[in-house]
Amino acid sequence: MVDNTSDGTGADSLGEEEIEKSRMSLVDHLTELRRRLLYSVVAFVLLFFVCFYFAGTFFNFLVEPLAQVWEGQEGRQLIYTALTEKFFTEIKVAFFAAAFISFPVLASQIWMFVAPGLFTREKMAFLPFLIATPILFFLGGIFVYYILLPVAWQFFASFEQLAGEGALAISLVPKVNEYLSLVMRLIFAFGLSFELPVILLILVKVGMTSPAGLRKKRRYAIVVAFVAAAILTPPDPISQLALALPIILLYEMSILVATYMIRGRDEEDEEEAEEA
Repeated sequence: MVDNTSDGTGADSLGEEEIEKSRMSLVDHLTELRRRLLYSVVAFVLLFFVCFYFAGTFFNFLVEPLAQVWEGQEGRQLIYTALTEKFFTEIKVAFFAAAFISFPVLASQIWMFVAPGLFTREKMAFLPFLIATPILFFLGGIFVYYILLPVAWQFFASFEQLAGEGALAISLVPKVNEYLSLVMRLIFAFGLSFELPVILLILVKVGMTSPAGLRKKRRYAIVVAFVAAAILTPPDPISQLALALPIILLYEMSILVATYMIRGRDEEDEEEAEEA
């Protein structure tokens, strides 16, 4: 009885030690995660103050597409009707700019936290998606700024009305806060929509779908693209088509890339099987 009790106690002690080691490992992981997040937050805060100093320059850059529509017209301006509106608008500009610029820091910190627990093959599979995410978001912003905004602002400005017999003049005088909110809404809507290939290819990579499955769901994807465009963009056909059509194109491109990716993986598996 004594020996059995002793053995049981030893087993219990051994189990407690393993549990304690596991707890320490979890604490270490949480400490590492906190450190990585702290680096990201510090980078964001520092960039926020820098961006706030240049907030006027960033805002003027965002207003440039509207300024081009009004080029040569005297007296055009943006207004703010509350004392604090322009100040908080510049805070928003600094926040968005800092978040965009600091994203590579956040992504690199996430990679440094995750990478040690991955095999070499898993690292090679995950790294392209990490790199493609900010690039695709940036391409979405470029599409909005250089293609959509000039056309959309020209369309909205065309609703102005000159004074005439029986008609009052109707002039466009945007508020700075509303202008920034609309521009950032479009940029984030297009930036997130341009992440579609990353999402679809990850789903294919983990086996949750396949190129054939994506082809079968093409009709549903087109419907979802137009529904998302109707929700994320202003209620005008130009903005909605400008978002829906790129989403559909990115969906088709994702199918092509997924087909190539699956084919390459199958070839690697065949080579490994032959070597074995």
